[in-house]
Amino acid sequence: MERRAHYLRQVRMTVSAQTKSEVERSPDRWTTRDLEHYPVEEGKRYEIIEGELLVTTQPHWHHQGTSDAIALELNLWIRQGGNGQVRSAPGVLFDDENAVAPDVVWVSGERLPHVLGDDGKLHESPDLVAEVLSPGARNERRDREAKLRLYSQRGVREYWIADWREKRLEVYRRENAVLRLAVTLYADDDLTSPLLPGFNVKVASLFPK
Repeated sequence: MERRAHYLRQVRMTVSAQTKSEVERSPDRWTTRDLEHYPVEEGKRYEIIEGELLVTTQPHWHHQGTSDAIALELNLWIRQGGNGQVRSAPGVLFDDENAVAPDVVWVSGERLPHVLGDDGKLHESPDLVAEVLSPGARNERRDREAKLRLYSQRGVREYWIADWREKRLEVYRRENAVLRLAVTLYADDDLTSPLLPGFNVKVASLFPK
């Protein structure tokens, strides 16, 4: 029994050392294949943008509430005669060095069969992406810069950045093949979109109290 316990301790130490070694040898440019061998932790989100690994922790309660509210309003619009499908935090694999999980996406019914892969992930851009800002300068740079650039390059037609602390929504729309800030909305404003005929909600409804 003592010999078996010693053997198991040795195995655990070996596995631990191997895992630590793999982390220390982190690649200069990450790919989705690297993540298959990475010791991921439950409750964290792992994304790759331009070969850089971005890890975020479980979001704030109000972050999740805002994300849920955006998805709810889009689904209500669909049920009332809109089209397409909405998903929260789906896998979006543009290529091996660009794989993200946006807070909310909407894909039109026309495009969905062409962008959804057999693996259950999107392999081309959603029509609409919404990201909810997380506290911290690094998190804000990720959504305002890295993801804005990625979504712009990959053909996203509209990008919403929601700030639940300021009750503010920035709307970026495609203009001359680039996503540009079209309007900044506050709680008392109405949110509409040329992508979503008939969609009209108060921005305040996206930020549950």
